[in-house]
Amino acid sequence: MEAKSAWGRVAADGTVYVRTADGGEREIGNWAAGSPAEGLAFYQTRFDGLRTKVDLLERRLRSDQGGKDAAATLAELRGAITDAHAIGDLAALLKRLDSLEQLAEQRRAARKEARAKELVEAAERKERIVAEAESLAESGQWKSTGERLRALVEEWKAVPRLDRKADDELWNRFATARSAFAKRRKAHFAELDAERDAARGRKEELVGEAEELAGQPIGQPTDWAEIAQGFRDLMARWKKAGHAQRDVEDKLWVRFKAAQDGFFAARNADLDKRDAGFKENLTRKEELLGEAKALLPVTDLKAAKSALRTIQERWEEVGPVPRDAKSRVEGQLRDVERAVADAEQAEWQRTNPEARARAEATVRQLEASLEKFEAELTKAKAAGNARKAADAEAAISARREWLEQAQSALAEFTR
Repeated sequence: MEAKSAWGRVAADGTVYVRTADGGEREIGNWAAGSPAEGLAFYQTRFDGLRTKVDLLERRLRSDQGGKDAAATLAELRGAITDAHAIGDLAALLKRLDSLEQLAEQRRAARKEARAKELVEAAERKERIVAEAESLAESGQWKSTGERLRALVEEWKAVPRLDRKADDELWNRFATARSAFAKRRKAHFAELDAERDAARGRKEELVGEAEELAGQPIGQPTDWAEIAQGFRDLMARWKKAGHAQRDVEDKLWVRFKAAQDGFFAARNADLDKRDAGFKENLTRKEELLGEAKALLPVTDLKAAKSALRTIQERWEEVGPVPRDAKSRVEGQLRDVERAVADAEQAEWQRTNPEARARAEATVRQLEASLEKFEAELTKAKAAGNARKAADAEAAISARREWLEQAQSALAEFTR
């Protein structure tokens, strides 16, 4: 017997019909694999499959996950439904496709608008990166600026590409700014190396003069004073000669100091034999020690250095002391010299412009990082994202602690 439903039928002879939108029928096949009822169920299952595909596409489009292939999928489905060998409300499915085509067009327009907005924002971000790089091209803060330019490269990589022409133009400006800074930095350090090489040559000459002076024969006691003055003159020239490379500077200083110390050791040994006024000399040097110790703790570095130089000069002029007291008094004077040198080193470190620049850069970076995570926290709270909010709060807490430490370090340069 014939099997039928509201949307089609399977005749007794197995011919399969589906109802058309105008109320007529369209022959879609011939069923010979079983009863008409089984045939009707089979063709209804085909319709269910088509409806499932439409349902799936609709869910994808409404969740904005339709993708760029939505138009092709719609066209494919429309063709499949129009010529479908299936029994069901095919006209209703086609009407759903009409609505889905409108939705797909809306999604395409939204994506196009979002992409256009993304490109505008990307262009603005890249323009800001390039502008900052160009502003840094003339900087003399070699370390901090080099680090910032490297950070800008990473920022650039994170920004979406623009069209080829616009992207290439901005990149060329960026690369030109980085290259200009790199050339200036290279030239600066080349010049610095040249200055250090020149200082090395001058100090090598001074070491030679010191070693020659230390080896001069002594005829009269007055010769000691003349040679001592010669060493003081050499020391003055040494200080004006500039700085060589640190390892070279240290080695040359060891030789220079050895020549100077060798001379004064010989002088003291000779004076030990010639002069009987050792106790008087000890008394005078102990008085000088009192003056030197009064310089500590160092509160006025310039005055302390000047006073210490005067004490050192007077100390050398006094002459030898008894041997059993020599190491004691000279050791005490060296303690004062070390204290003043330590104060000088501490002052140099406190006023070191490169160290201060690094401290300032660290504070700026931490402040920027803190602002970023505070913004992320606000956004996460607004979105109700507890996990991201917790992560942001942890990051903020850590960076606040780091910022306090960095600000404390920076304060040392301004006290």
